[in-house]
Amino acid sequence: MKTSAELHIPSLDGIRGIAALMVFVSHAALPRLIPGGFGVTVFFFLSGYLITTLLRREHASTGRISLGNFYLRRVYRILPPMYIVLILAVVLGLTGVFNSQMAPRGVLAQFAHLTNYYMIYNGESGFAPATSIMWSLAVEEHFYLLFPLALILLYRRFDSRGTAAILATVCGLVLLWRLYLVFVAGLGHDYTYVATDTRLDSLLYGCILGVWCNPALDRSQPVPGKGTWLVLLAISFGLLLFTFLYRSEAFRETFRYSLQGIALFSVFFCAVRFHHWPGFAWLETRPMRAMGLISYTFYLVHVPCLELLKHYLDLGVWPRTALAFLMTVALSAAMYYLVERRMAALRRRLHGRKRGVSSTGGPASETAAAAHR
Repeated sequence: MKTSAELHIPSLDGIRGIAALMVFVSHAALPRLIPGGFGVTVFFFLSGYLITTLLRREHASTGRISLGNFYLRRVYRILPPMYIVLILAVVLGLTGVFNSQMAPRGVLAQFAHLTNYYMIYNGESGFAPATSIMWSLAVEEHFYLLFPLALILLYRRFDSRGTAAILATVCGLVLLWRLYLVFVAGLGHDYTYVATDTRLDSLLYGCILGVWCNPALDRSQPVPGKGTWLVLLAISFGLLLFTFLYRSEAFRETFRYSLQGIALFSVFFCAVRFHHWPGFAWLETRPMRAMGLISYTFYLVHVPCLELLKHYLDLGVWPRTALAFLMTVALSAAMYYLVERRMAALRRRLHGRKRGVSSTGGPASETAAAAHR
């Protein structure tokens, strides 16, 4: 069994960096042109894939999955940057730097990882200023809480193919739930975009790739030739383009997330297995990997940076966007070197040599955020 270092997946750093940049540019300047919400969907898929790959390797190596170790790794990785940013936002709100309508219940909901459901029923006014984007972290935390236990139970009864089939069935049920909420209950974007129960499949599609035909682990399995993959990629990108351009509200709150999750299968598979292809090799360049390293904090602080500049400096959209980007990168790099790397070292000391898989950064992987690692 290879070590985690040998299974490093640098191309996923580039994907994480692209997702973070999509969210940033959408919020900063081009909300109608750049699909920032899709960047979050990419983070979700990436989180599901990397976490499942980590758990699957642990199970293959030790015959079990340690829930305690898993949850501690999540605490070390996710909570320090999140709570630092949240506390700073509260301070800035209390001191008047931000205009704020904070309420104790709203801030407590954020600390308790209930941002998304509080937002659904109470709006954003009670949050620490410029931190409502933490709804996506709440979705991921709920996933982290439940999925490892579910995977343990599935592995007791099913092989990888059976486990993938069960997860695919759950994805179908989530789609049916969204259809019910939109067409019967009359709910829309305010619920379906942020609720864990309506976005869980965006993570589970990545989990399916992690347990079956994993491009990092199942290298002995035969795969189609280059021509077939190019056709699949063309179909996937065409499908993604359709989900961006078709503006029916009912479609966007129901089938859009499912189609995007399906389309990302071939994109992620090729980015990992065929990372040397010209269409994917650029993801491993130094600038893209650097963006992946800092993407977690970048995601957390880009809205506060944008809001501060918008409030205090009279700049055009693009000068403000450029300055906000530099400010966000500087803060994210500082958080990475002063906090995230130190927490990673502490995690290694406390847990010793752990087997796993990671890219080098991001909101939801073993060693970086995303998705969100």
